[in-house]
Amino acid sequence: MIAPIDLESRVGDGDHLSLRVWLRLLACTNLVTARVRSNLRTAFDTTMPRFDLMAQLERCPQGLRMNELSRRMMVTGGNVTRLVDQLEDEGLVARETTPEDRRAFTIRLTAAGRRAFAAMAQLHERWVVEMFGALTRKERLTLFALLAKLKVHLAENGGQG
Repeated sequence: MIAPIDLESRVGDGDHLSLRVWLRLLACTNLVTARVRSNLRTAFDTTMPRFDLMAQLERCPQGLRMNELSRRMMVTGGNVTRLVDQLEDEGLVARETTPEDRRAFTIRLTAAGRRAFAAMAQLHERWVVEMFGALTRKERLTLFALLAKLKVHLAENGGQG
């Protein structure tokens, strides 16, 4: 099987190994993300941002304020407002005024939203497990540990040194 053309195809064996690793990681991330996006669209007629917003709310049953959703999703308030409006129209989330600040809203999943997200999350997990199926459990554990080490290094000193 021929590998698809992607960012990794820009480098060769003569390029620095760190650059090649980064581009391979980016290529894998892009492939997994594209597959998940496509599967969400096909199976649930939904998008990754909608799934992400519902995932944030599922983790916080007490609800989240709009600005906290924005921060967690790393998108603008306008994007979150648009997503919440759509999901509210579909009965998947509820918007409630916050008692201490009547201008602020807390967003929660409705019962229908919890059911819909549970179905999506179950399939999402299966898709990811299948995509990583080429790796043994030991290989996945090794990859997980190596990425944790890299993450700590990057967080601690911006990757310098």
